[in-house]
Amino acid sequence: MSKQLAEVETLFLHEARSDYTVVANRGGSRVLRGRLELKETSAGPRPGKFRVIRDGEDHPRSPDEFVDLARAASRIRISEQTSPERRERLREMLDGYQLEAMTVRTCRRCANDGRYGPITADTAIEHNGEHVCRDCARRELDRELSYKGEFTGAAEERLEELLYDSKDLDRIVNLLSGGLDPDLTKYDEVSATVDDVSPVRTDELDLHPDLATHVRGRFEELLPVQGLSVRNGLLEGDDQLVVSATATGKTLVGELAGIDRALNGDGKLLFLVPLVALANQKHEDFEDRYGDLLDVSIRVGSSRIADDGNRFDPNADVIVGTYEGIDHALRTGKDLGDVGTVVIDEVHTLKEGERGHRLDGLISRLKHYSEQRQESHEGYDGTQFVYLSATVGNPEWLAERLRATLIEFEERPVPIERHVTFADGREKAEIADKLVKREFDTKSSKGYRGQTIIFTNSRRRCHEISRKLRYDSAPYHAGLDYGRRKTVERMFGNQDLSAVVTTAALAAGVDFPASQVIFDTLAMGIEWLSVQEFSQMLGRAGRPDYHDRGRVYLLVEPDAVYHNSMDRTEDEVAFTLLKGEMEDVATHYDETAAVEETLANVVVAGKKAKRLNDRMIGDVPTKHAVGKLLEWKFIDGFSPTPLGRAICRHFLAPDEAFRILDAVRKGTDPYDLVADLELYDDEE
Repeated sequence: MSKQLAEVETLFLHEARSDYTVVANRGGSRVLRGRLELKETSAGPRPGKFRVIRDGEDHPRSPDEFVDLARAASRIRISEQTSPERRERLREMLDGYQLEAMTVRTCRRCANDGRYGPITADTAIEHNGEHVCRDCARRELDRELSYKGEFTGAAEERLEELLYDSKDLDRIVNLLSGGLDPDLTKYDEVSATVDDVSPVRTDELDLHPDLATHVRGRFEELLPVQGLSVRNGLLEGDDQLVVSATATGKTLVGELAGIDRALNGDGKLLFLVPLVALANQKHEDFEDRYGDLLDVSIRVGSSRIADDGNRFDPNADVIVGTYEGIDHALRTGKDLGDVGTVVIDEVHTLKEGERGHRLDGLISRLKHYSEQRQESHEGYDGTQFVYLSATVGNPEWLAERLRATLIEFEERPVPIERHVTFADGREKAEIADKLVKREFDTKSSKGYRGQTIIFTNSRRRCHEISRKLRYDSAPYHAGLDYGRRKTVERMFGNQDLSAVVTTAALAAGVDFPASQVIFDTLAMGIEWLSVQEFSQMLGRAGRPDYHDRGRVYLLVEPDAVYHNSMDRTEDEVAFTLLKGEMEDVATHYDETAAVEETLANVVVAGKKAKRLNDRMIGDVPTKHAVGKLLEWKFIDGFSPTPLGRAICRHFLAPDEAFRILDAVRKGTDPYDLVADLELYDDEE
């Protein structure tokens, strides 16, 4: 006991059933726990029985030892939760030994467990109708988290921060069950920003008269990013990389350059996008706007089906195409005529796996086409390249590699709230339904209902979620036919739908004026989103002509993965994305990518293929790639063999080509061969 006496800083007394709990603390740690009973004497209340609790058992001690313990303590505290009558008895007992005590607010749970847990207005946390200390609240939160799955450190830190800020454990538990308390789900707000750019009036633009009339009928002034582009040489034919947030008007930059040159007879406009759905929408937009002035066509080739040229007129003044569609035209030697302007939309695609190196090669091949055209057609001045992106982590480097002037504009037209809530896969559709209903029931100051884009990771899940939404909604993905997609786009534009549920198709820019974006998952297919993809997708929330603000909700399932190749869980990925820095846009070449692009460059440019390789964004190991092409008999010298030409025109990787050749030699039925290829792609 003598050692314990020396160690006591605080002696804490709390009412129990028929006695008092005694706790002696030093440095925040308990050094003794006991029970005290009082007895009445002629001098007033005095210690009657004193027991020390050790290893779960009571050890009787002399009542005088309690008195020694109290005298050794630096301070004595009585719990405020002790009833006034019994608190007064303790004070009378202590007064008899000339000892003073202060009444303090404490945590009842700590006291019941034999701990001293003082709480204040700043530290008390409400739970089940009472106030508990932070430690008890955190222990209860840990129990709740264990029911929901394994949380990563970042998610736990977020929840602990919310717990201490809200001082209400019940609200946090509700959040873990899919509650939509906006004060708790809100992670941050990306403020609206306005760059101080002096306006450019449309009546000041030096445009072809027909285009000038059209543009002035739509706007009196250009949007800031458009004005910056014009002031920096857009209409003088300078190549530009335009980086600006979604809905800031980048598309018109390409239109001003391309349509003007086409009307002036300086070459056609190629407007290139990564996805068929986006190409269809852009084609319709151009047809509506300029169809009375120019011939508009579309080129959306596919790698493994016959090219029937449907709707594609290579002599058209404006050709909207997918990257692959135009690349296929180059690989098969089609004459595109004089190309005055090439607009590459979503140029950040350069950093993506398979699509990235193909876009890198396409840009180089288009530049080669323009150079060859200049050499053989007098009066043709070559091609202006305009690259568009909402999100680039290294814009200066990319602009330098593309040999383009950087036009960077950081204005965000409306603020965006970003929210995080936790839910398992079964709860997510129900939460999405509540969010969609709440948003659609709200009108902006501009008179528009709130509408939602829900991103998920599979076509099947698109239909599953859409069926569970109470208000009218529709799935939207590449598996739907063109007519159905156009119907969905029209209904959404007319505000007949509260939501669309989609995969990656909308991330690339199909124009749905949504006020809210919901992430049902943070995966696309079997891979986690990158910061760039995430930023691009959330940027679709909130349009300045329709909404006062955008809202983004991440529905996060703790401990969730969507494929065994994923090395992080969804809650871990969520906070990485919210805090992450934009990835650099760069194209990386493995052997397969290098061989594919070198073969395509040989098919298009022959002996000049090395020059095409050298000016690509990524570093292509040309010597190694040429060696492999010769070894595999895809080329003979710097000419493609019939096999190499066939592989090139169908965008086949070498391993795919070898599987097809092997199957043909074995006499495999063509239908079985196609099925095997598709199965292999799915497994990959």
